[in-house]
Amino acid sequence: MKFFSYESKFSQLLLKLCYACYLNLLWFVCSLPIVTMGAATTALYYVTLKIAENREGDITQQFFQAFRANFRQATQLWLVLLALGGVLGTDIYVLRHLAATTTGLPAALLTLALALVIVACVVYTLVLLYVFALLARVENTNVAMLRNSLLMSLRYLSCSICLVAIHGAMAIVVIRFFTPALVLGEGVCALVGSYLLSPVIRLCTREEGDMAEFTANRAER
Repeated sequence: MKFFSYESKFSQLLLKLCYACYLNLLWFVCSLPIVTMGAATTALYYVTLKIAENREGDITQQFFQAFRANFRQATQLWLVLLALGGVLGTDIYVLRHLAATTTGLPAALLTLALALVIVACVVYTLVLLYVFALLARVENTNVAMLRNSLLMSLRYLSCSICLVAIHGAMAIVVIRFFTPALVLGEGVCALVGSYLLSPVIRLCTREEGDMAEFTANRAER
């Protein structure tokens, strides 16, 4: 019976999976207008980061509290990223078709341009993986959020690769093998990712605070 007790690791795992399913539902509903997906994702990470640190409380209250508190900035960031993603996707589509129907030097130049766009897509993906989790934890300007997200993703590249693998694995499972796994979807990805992101964000914010204190002390001298 101890295996099924509330304090057992098995019961805690099931509880967290239930949290993930519920949060995935909240995230999906709040993302339906599309323009609110940034705020919904920020709220999702706000809760999952707390769960990863064993500081969860009322899941619903925390989700909507974070949704309202970060709505403006998260929506601004999301609209910028959404527009940029549309531009990059269009560029890849156009360049691929042009390169396929062109020969000689123009084809080589188009292939080079396509490679540069693909690199830009990789950078875009890295920023997307970090920015809303970072927004859930720290206050900063939009430009600083985007810059810090990129720097963190490059500095902790192993974490970034794991985050890509988590989302990729979930997409493959849902699309290729077991569509009902969609009920877990982004909720599980955010929860598992939060166990990786929590120490990274904590370390980076501590270092930023130490640097600010060091700069202030030097200014006082």
